[in-house]
Amino acid sequence: MHAETTGVAGMPSKLARLEERHVAALNGLVRQLRTTGGSPRVVPWADPDSGGVDARVLVLFESPANLTVSAGASAFSSEDNENATSRSFAAARIEAGMTRRDYLRWNVVPWPLFDAAGVRRPPNADDLDEAQPALAAVIELMPGLSSIVTFGATALTAVMRYYTLHDHPVIVPVLAAPHPSPANGHRRGENHVRAVNALRRSLP
Repeated sequence: MHAETTGVAGMPSKLARLEERHVAALNGLVRQLRTTGGSPRVVPWADPDSGGVDARVLVLFESPANLTVSAGASAFSSEDNENATSRSFAAARIEAGMTRRDYLRWNVVPWPLFDAAGVRRPPNADDLDEAQPALAAVIELMPGLSSIVTFGATALTAVMRYYTLHDHPVIVPVLAAPHPSPANGHRRGENHVRAVNALRRSLP
């Protein structure tokens, strides 16, 4: 599944920093999303080591993955997560010359999705529409946003639906790269180059 992943143990030092100025409003949104929809659900925190609302670039993945769900209330959307996807992204980000404060990482559907049998499933158009207000809220919280980088087709589709269905979208350039998951192994070298160039060219 093309989803953002995280380590199970969580990141205690980050948990003490949820109210830092640049992520406080984002994590207020996370709290709201965690209790919306009838029952509690996992929505990863915004990483205080990122640029938060001051970031110039919004990096979008699909949805939290299984290990994120396992982390529960300690889950973060962060390149510090201990998995191959996060390592691949971090390597591309460093090679691109992008600092951690340059970007904010988010999932276009920020909660996990399950089918009737309780098995994880990818987002569909209805899920993207349900999550669109959250994406719009994140974008509106970022006054210096200059570009968006999407990883995977679902994240790109979500942005295009926001641009063409939202009444008053905030429109900035979008660059799309393949998802860096090891499961997306076809043309891996090319995928890395595309990720590096997308991140590099997203910087103003």
